Amino acid sequence: MALPSTVHRATVQLSDIDRGVYQSIQTTLARHPSETQERLVARLLAYLLFYEEDLQFTKGISAGDEPDLWSKGPDDRVLTWVEVGLPEPERLLKASRHAGRVALLPCGNGFPHWERQHLPKITGIGNLTLVTVDPGFLSRVAAQVERSIVWEVTITEGTLYLQSAGESLETEVVVRCGERG
Repeated sequence: MALPSTVHRATVQLSDIDRGVYQSIQTTLARHPSETQERLVARLLAYLLFYEEDLQFTKGISAGDEPDLWSKGPDDRVLTWVEVGLPEPERLLKASRHAGRVALLPCGNGFPHWERQHLPKITGIGNLTLVTVDPGFLSRVAAQVERSIVWEVTITEGTLYLQSAGESLETEVVVRCGERG
């Protein structure tokens, strides 16, 4: 019998000064049994870094043909496609042909190798934005994540400040290619 997903409820006060986005967000996301806490945190951070009104979590790991997040237009066309992890360059290239915008927040222990091998192949994709955060930051945030997540997030001058449970953490948001805005 398969293990069920763990449901997390997130309440986030987002102040993305760099993009002029100020939003009170309440969302639910499910952590697949095979997903790490760091990846769950990365998915929620990707949601915040690329936040737009209709952005939503997909089935993710459970549906290999869907990204982690997307927004669709009224005609069901994908407007924004957001990946988290270390996808194959071909997947990003294909997404770039079908979506108006593609974004990637890489995470995982294999990132340095992935970066050396694949970054040159994807930097030429015109509608791709690749943003990185410190893996140590993901680990520190993941260590304190519970089923009910309450964060205050401020992004200004390329730095993300996160307050949770009385603790303040920060990380640089590095735009490796494209534009976050």
